[in-house]
Amino acid sequence: MTPVRCAWAQGGDAQYLAYHDHEWGVPVHDDRKLFEFLILEGAQAGLSWSTILKKREGYRAAFADFDPVRVAAFGETETAALLLNPGIVRNRLKIAAAVTNARAFLEVQAEFGSFDAWIWRFVDGRPIVNAWRTQSEVPARTAESDALSKDLVRRGFKFVGSTIMYAHMQATGMVNDHTVDCFRHRALAA
Repeated sequence: MTPVRCAWAQGGDAQYLAYHDHEWGVPVHDDRKLFEFLILEGAQAGLSWSTILKKREGYRAAFADFDPVRVAAFGETETAALLLNPGIVRNRLKIAAAVTNARAFLEVQAEFGSFDAWIWRFVDGRPIVNAWRTQSEVPARTAESDALSKDLVRRGFKFVGSTIMYAHMQATGMVNDHTVDCFRHRALAA
C-alpha cells in the first residue's frame, strides 16, 4: 500500500519522493548541510524545487561540496566559470549571493561557534510541530521566518527573504509542516 504523503509530493518523480520521504522536515544540525540548503533555497527563488533537486549534484560539484570556506574564497575566475556551468542556475545575482552568503555564514560561525547554534535560536532550539490538515493551511512565512530573514539581511546575507527562509526552516526541520495525514508527520513529531 502506498503511504499517504503531503499533497505537494503526490505524483512526484523518484528523486522528489525520496526528498519528501527522507529529508524534508528532518532536523539538520550540521553546518555544511545548513549551508547547502541556504544555497539551494536561494537558487530556487522564482523556480520550482524539482528544478533545483535535479541540479543538486551540479551545485555540489560547482560549490565545492558546499564547503563555506572554499565558497567564500571564490573570486572573479570562479564566478565566471559558474556563469557558464549548465549544472546550476546560471543567474549572476544568485551566484554572487552564494559567495556573499558563504562569507557571512563564516562570520556567524565565528560569532556563535556554529551556524547551527545561531539559527536554531529562532525556534528555541526545538522544531515547531504544526498540525496542518491541508496544504492550503501551510503559511508561506511566519513571525519566526520574518525575524530570521531580518537578522540574516542585517548580517549581509542575500536572497534570504522571509518566504525563502520559511522554506529553509521547513527543509531543515526547524518546523514540521508535513500535513497530519502524511506518514512523515508522526515520525518527525516523535
